[in-house]
Amino acid sequence: MARILAIDYGTKRTGLAVTDELQIIASGLTTVNTNELINYLKDYVSKETVELFLIGEPKQMNNTASQSEVFIVKFMEILKKEIPQIPIKRVDERFTSKMAFQTMIDSGLKKNQRKNKALVDEISATLILQSYLYSK
Repeated sequence: MARILAIDYGTKRTGLAVTDELQIIASGLTTVNTNELINYLKDYVSKETVELFLIGEPKQMNNTASQSEVFIVKFMEILKKEIPQIPIKRVDERFTSKMAFQTMIDSGLKKNQRKNKALVDEISATLILQSYLYSK
């Protein structure tokens, strides 16, 4: 089997998470500056076998697309062009940032550590991936 890579896209930073090769465990991978994201992903897939990109789909409470969806769609177009061999699937990411912050509190991280937005992005990507694995 191959890995699944989850992407919590942001205009500045993007959180990434990945499964093990058996697709059992979701783990945070890293947070990347969004302007370096495509190059990072190209490098990653040249070293690891990835069968699917999961990209968070931010929605409003009334189920309409959030304002960031425009940027995500543009990113997906570039991703499909640059790495066409790996399919993309969308996953509802409502509440993942709040859940990530709560996870940081529950794990005992100090207030200064919880201000680390890059860590929140990485945890959010992990939550997106974990929810997908549960749904399979």
